[in-house]
Amino acid sequence: MSTTSPARLYALAVGVLLVAAGVIGFLYESSFTSDASVRGSVFGVLDVNGWHNVVHIATGLLGILAARTLASARTYCLVFALVYLVVCIWGFVVGNDGSVLGIVPVNTADNVLHLLLAGGGFAAYAASAPRREAGAARPAMS
Repeated sequence: MSTTSPARLYALAVGVLLVAAGVIGFLYESSFTSDASVRGSVFGVLDVNGWHNVVHIATGLLGILAARTLASARTYCLVFALVYLVVCIWGFVVGNDGSVLGIVPVNTADNVLHLLLAGGGFAAYAASAPRREAGAARPAMS
């Protein structure tokens, strides 16, 4: 990336981390089931199953692709933050050892991580103002 912004850096870094988390998650649990008794705990902390891993890989790949331009990175940061905030709130509502949409297992550690990811997404979006178009009119000074 020749020109960097917080949004592009966030999209790329989070994208790579989520893809890695999804792949690692499959080493702990790869079942595609909604059965609460079938979930692995990555590093003994974060609950996962096959669906959770796919979500991580998909949102990670989207981040990597979005990091290519400032506009797409900003959009990714905002949408990602909104979605992960909703997932976080949903997770806190269903409680420890609950699930989102009945298929993606979450626990308190997952919810806190989702909250931190959402906060980072909002911060990266806000810190990456859109660029002005070349030759755009500048406000007149009085």
